[in-house]
Amino acid sequence: MKKALIVVDVQNDFMPGGNLAVKDGDKIVPGINDLIASNPFDVLVFTQDCHPQNHGSFASNHPGKKPFEMDELNCLPQMLWPDHCVQGTKGMDFHPDLDVPMNSYTIFKGMDPNVDSYSAFYDNGGQNPSGLTDYLKSMGITDIDICGLAYDYCVYYTALDAVKEGFKVKVIKNLTKPVIDTPESIAKIEYQLVNAGVEIITWEKNV
Repeated sequence: MKKALIVVDVQNDFMPGGNLAVKDGDKIVPGINDLIASNPFDVLVFTQDCHPQNHGSFASNHPGKKPFEMDELNCLPQMLWPDHCVQGTKGMDFHPDLDVPMNSYTIFKGMDPNVDSYSAFYDNGGQNPSGLTDYLKSMGITDIDICGLAYDYCVYYTALDAVKEGFKVKVIKNLTKPVIDTPESIAKIEYQLVNAGVEIITWEKNV
């Protein structure tokens, strides 16, 4: 067994004070650092949203629309978001306290203005692979642990796609945070994850 860790979108715009803040998003950073330091993963993958300013998921590019309204993008249902993780801005950068080892592999997603990309593996239309599957399989990876932001969007879709690509997948619940933090929302996504074959775990540092 060879294992990879995928750290999803731990970027400034998803932190408190960011353009698309996830509540307590910054609270998971120390735990992710401890996890990386304490576990000998064979491969470390970090993802970053990397949107052009004209990205079609931004409400600002849809006259008359507001953030968090539903619309359509490239014939797909699309939540409209505040401008976030725009290329060349500090909002796109990793949280400054996140440890990103030199030997890690970075996936940039959401660069096509015509389709959003929640998953680290494919865009939302499932048409354009990121190359992550080929990379992980070339490294002999069989198992993937996933953490980061946000639990109910990019972590969720990354986990589902990882299973589809043939990996054994675990999501580390206490090292992720959701956009919509209600018992009903969390129960729904966890039912779907488990039903797809994802194991939901917690991780604690050995003292």
